[in-house]
Amino acid sequence: MSVGKSATEAELEFVRDGRKKEDILRHFLGDLDKDQIRAYGREKDLLFKEEVGSVSTVAGIRDLLNQLNHAGLPMAVASSGSSKRVHYVLHILGLGDYFAAVVTGDQVANGKPDPAIFSKAAEKLQVSPGDSLAFEDSVSGVRAARTAGMKCLGIATPPRSQSLLEAGAHGVLSDFLGTSLSQIRKLFL
Repeated sequence: MSVGKSATEAELEFVRDGRKKEDILRHFLGDLDKDQIRAYGREKDLLFKEEVGSVSTVAGIRDLLNQLNHAGLPMAVASSGSSKRVHYVLHILGLGDYFAAVVTGDQVANGKPDPAIFSKAAEKLQVSPGDSLAFEDSVSGVRAARTAGMKCLGIATPPRSQSLLEAGAHGVLSDFLGTSLSQIRKLFL
């Protein structure tokens, strides 16, 4: 079902920007019906499964998750990906047990930058968005978290880090190496 299109760097940025599958497909291929979206989605899922072995965590995330978990802080994943894909990746990476809630793109009507996914994650954790911190790697994600009322740290390397700051991130980390709960508290308390 390949459509034989190549993507520019700007178009790839649109894909990496935390949008829902339907939005990405319509952006590139025009008005598609639900059956076409499902068919392209299945093909995309097959390609993803072939490449999932190359997926890795951001350096230092396990140490930070252990600190947050030990402190008893509830954590959620808020991803525009499908439930099936997000849970699969969490399983492959061995991270699923850290999160009390997982909210995915198929659980909300609109993708990021709409804040619904973050609002729903806070609701599932029974915490106020204003007392929450989101880590985001996309401009749409930063905007969604900030609109939901959350504090937000971006995760990116230059030159993308500047676009996350411009979108409203309170700061940007290139990775989590050496990042501690006490450092995060100092930034936001």
